[in-house]
Amino acid sequence: MKMENERSWVYKNLEIKEGLKPGITHFQYFFKVSESGDKKCNYCVWIDDEAISHFGPSKAFEEIASSRRKDWSEWVQGKIDQGDFRNVVLKLEKTGRKEIELNEMEEKLTTS
Repeated sequence: MKMENERSWVYKNLEIKEGLKPGITHFQYFFKVSESGDKKCNYCVWIDDEAISHFGPSKAFEEIASSRRKDWSEWVQGKIDQGDFRNVVLKLEKTGRKEIELNEMEEKLTTS
């Protein structure tokens, strides 16, 4: 999957590519982690439509991503530091935030 405004960086010899999922109508920001070119895992930040206004103007996805990128990158670094290479979604809702394994999501995200 090619992401919009994709950025790349390295952390502990792992390559992280990050960006918005293209053509989305709901906020989905991906971090694809690979090692020596082989996919290790995906992390995703998913903001519920009901909570999006807490982060910025509705549908201003790039603006929201830019303002939160540092916090989310630190979350990814924490997952890597813990050795947690599951495919995980950080779901941000009106009531708070929770981590959910991607394969447990009620609404599956396409991560290929």
